[in-house]
Amino acid sequence: MRLKTAALLVLLGLLTMLAGIGQLTFWAPAETVTASVPSDTKAAPLTVIDQKLIALHDGPVKIKIQGEGNFIVATGRPDDVEAWVGKTAHNTLTGVSADQKSLEVSSADGEATAPSPAGSDLWVSTEDASGDLDYTWNPPADGEWSLLVAGDGTQPAPSAISMTFPNNATTPWAVPLIVLGIIIILVGAALPFVAKALANRRKDDDDDHPGDGGETTTLPIQSENPLLPGAKSSGTTSPVGDEGRRRGAGSEGPALRVTALAATLAAVMVGGTAIAAHATTATPEATPTSSSADAAEGGTPVMLESQLQRILEQVASTVDAADAAKDAAKLAPRVDKMELQIRTQNYKIRSTVSAYEPRMPVRATKLQSSVISTKRDWPRTVFALTQGEGNVVPQVLTLVQLSPRENYKLWGSAPLQPGTNFPSFPVPRKGTEPVPASDSTGLAYSGNQALEILSEMLTNPESPNRSKLADGQSSPYIAGALAYQADTVKNGTSANFKFTHTPVTNQTVVLRTADGGAVVVGRLDFAFEGTPKAAGDKLLLEDDSAVFAGGKETTTGMVLNFAESVAVYIPPAGSADPMNLVAATRGLVGASFK
Repeated sequence: MRLKTAALLVLLGLLTMLAGIGQLTFWAPAETVTASVPSDTKAAPLTVIDQKLIALHDGPVKIKIQGEGNFIVATGRPDDVEAWVGKTAHNTLTGVSADQKSLEVSSADGEATAPSPAGSDLWVSTEDASGDLDYTWNPPADGEWSLLVAGDGTQPAPSAISMTFPNNATTPWAVPLIVLGIIIILVGAALPFVAKALANRRKDDDDDHPGDGGETTTLPIQSENPLLPGAKSSGTTSPVGDEGRRRGAGSEGPALRVTALAATLAAVMVGGTAIAAHATTATPEATPTSSSADAAEGGTPVMLESQLQRILEQVASTVDAADAAKDAAKLAPRVDKMELQIRTQNYKIRSTVSAYEPRMPVRATKLQSSVISTKRDWPRTVFALTQGEGNVVPQVLTLVQLSPRENYKLWGSAPLQPGTNFPSFPVPRKGTEPVPASDSTGLAYSGNQALEILSEMLTNPESPNRSKLADGQSSPYIAGALAYQADTVKNGTSANFKFTHTPVTNQTVVLRTADGGAVVVGRLDFAFEGTPKAAGDKLLLEDDSAVFAGGKETTTGMVLNFAESVAVYIPPAGSADPMNLVAATRGLVGASFK
């Protein structure tokens, strides 16, 4: 009987261990699950793959897209994708069905067409395809991301989309079953030897205490149920002797109890694997990342540094082509506002006056500093400090994006003042806090106040606010402008001159620096007026001004107009340091006779 019990335990152990091994091999769940868009999904010009779906499973996601003709898959922040889609009709892939075979789709009605999303600055990366695309998604950086699938914006976006995710199903009972099986096998193998040793020990005890040579003590047998009050014992006795011990020694009860216990435990654990497998294959829910909270608070930078580098290269290429051709129309895709006006007028002058100095070239490299705003609504602004071929000193470039479907354009460029260091800003991956131009919270002055003080100093060398802004050798531009104006008055004895520098408030941008201060970048309009003192007195214009005025002489007076691009560092509140003009330049944009 002991051998049968041992064999049963070994068999049970083998089955238990096999169940554990099976969960790791032939019963193991599939490594991936694939879900597809239902075939009856309504056609739309745009398809969005929501960030919650992308983040549903850990690990890379494989996406298979089948469509007709050319299409694009663009990667962007969820709010950027949403802003670009706007009011256009679109489908959004939001999740996976309970059986993990279908992708859940929500449809939104709207405009029937959209521009092509190709070439948008909002996208961190794009994949171009024709017909079929097998695409492996990996996040380009921390945070949340969505995908936009579209053709040319006029035709339906591909809707035959399937996504393959890593399977989150696990086999938590596999190892415990294997271990339990081994233990049961060992118990079964040891049982005959243990039972034999116990039997030998009882035999030795019997030899040491013979039953016919001593007194036998009898004990009363307890009834099966406890005695009720007043009940009497039957007085029947049962001897405890050799025969009773032999019956106990020959019983298989303990072995059977071990077998039953092992079988029950194995059955519970094997049965539990089914429950565990069901629980671990349920569709997981995407958990929000820390960046989602940042995005809600406007704390996520509006672009990655790699995006900025790509944008700068396109801006530099556009400006180079326009400069070479002296064709302002070529600037339109990437240049606007003050920079567009200055370069357009520069081309006009150079077409007539060959010796006139061209505007400083715009270079994408070397990128010395990236200042990326965290203001996620529009317009958006970034600064870049670059120095490349043709740049004697680094120059500050101001790039602005007015709306989601427009690209960044160069609004201004200004060379760094000699001997001046560009302020330190938070690292690009954290972004820089924007400050309203009228807000002085945490600053010695607001952005508007800083430009007012600068314009006042440039207009009046005896300004009472002169101590608030470093000048002289600390600011060569201010010193040079004041010297130019003084020399003009000194040499123009037959005319009266007036100089005014006025901030253009709708082109002012302020971004906070790492030390709690800020840099304000903006435009000043510099007007230079001259009026003859007496009848017959004449004013002579230079060749560059004559291009706009239509002549070189006037007896009635003239006005020259310049656009000044400036960047001023504002110290934090409580600092005893004056403001500092970081970068500045000007360009002639007009001239006229009175």
